[in-house]
Amino acid sequence: MLIYHFAPEMGWGKITKTRVHLLRSLIAIVATSLAHAKEQSVDITFVGDVMVAETPGELIERSSDPLANVARFLGKNRLRIANLECVVATTGTAEIKPFTFRAHPRTIPYLQRYFDGVSVANNHSGDFGKAALAEQFDLLDAAHFPYFGGGRDLAAAHEPWIVERDGLRIALLGYVEFKPRSFEASATRPGVAWSGEDEQVLRDIRDAREKHHADIVIPFLHWGWEDESYPSERQRVFARRMIDAGASMVVGSHPHVTQGAESYQGKPIVYSLGNFLFNGFDTEATLTGWMLDVRIGKRGVEHWRTRVVKLDAQGVPTPEDKATSPCGDSKSDEVRACSGK
Repeated sequence: MLIYHFAPEMGWGKITKTRVHLLRSLIAIVATSLAHAKEQSVDITFVGDVMVAETPGELIERSSDPLANVARFLGKNRLRIANLECVVATTGTAEIKPFTFRAHPRTIPYLQRYFDGVSVANNHSGDFGKAALAEQFDLLDAAHFPYFGGGRDLAAAHEPWIVERDGLRIALLGYVEFKPRSFEASATRPGVAWSGEDEQVLRDIRDAREKHHADIVIPFLHWGWEDESYPSERQRVFARRMIDAGASMVVGSHPHVTQGAESYQGKPIVYSLGNFLFNGFDTEATLTGWMLDVRIGKRGVEHWRTRVVKLDAQGVPTPEDKATSPCGDSKSDEVRACSGK
């Protein structure tokens, strides 16, 4: 509290001028603080499945740039996040399953060029066993390349990746619920975070806010049935439960196709972003993916939009600027169609 003392020798004119000056200074400080708070926001871009083994890995090895066509949307002025749909390692033995993906460690610096962090919660992180997955964690840590949705034990796999930018504290959580569940982390062994235990996921979301003091909490789910263009009832119900528990939005991948988007309580749910960098597909749906751009403020998502990309025979994405895809904002639950750069 400011206490003013009047001295007769100062005169009323002087004290009035002093008070006016102080008042103007206080108004200026408050106005500056309010302006700073209003500008407090972060841009985030999510992309779907990124697989840097096989053809994409060969392109990187030849110093080609398979993401050159979309580079303008992945500038360092934003937080950039992908699902890493393979294990990066040199060790391990392939599991018995239809497809197994292992990328060379040389791909890590390339990924760091375009992404600030990756989710490892998917059904290919364990393709070459627990030893290869542990090696991947060592390689990512050595490169100072953040990851979430997996770790050296169960507790680490469920820990959020906390990002602090422009005064905002953002928590990213990653989960997979598509088999094999043997890839899940245990109390003593490395693995990924499983989302089939709904209460654990909801507790992680609440902990991100209460224990980690996150302003924004975003779960990135690897879920849904492959080649299904619409989310299942389970996805729709669980997405709403996550938002009710404190999630600011929900993002998904895995089905290799996009699955639509909606808004619940002004918070977006983008069920599947589809493929982003991934060879081996040949249908219109599997060769179409979305990039998701989000503007985040202190209160949550301010506005969001998806961008269409088309993959070629090598799995390389190119933006389709004239194509329309979902967009929206926090003012309503209406989902509109947006196009353009």
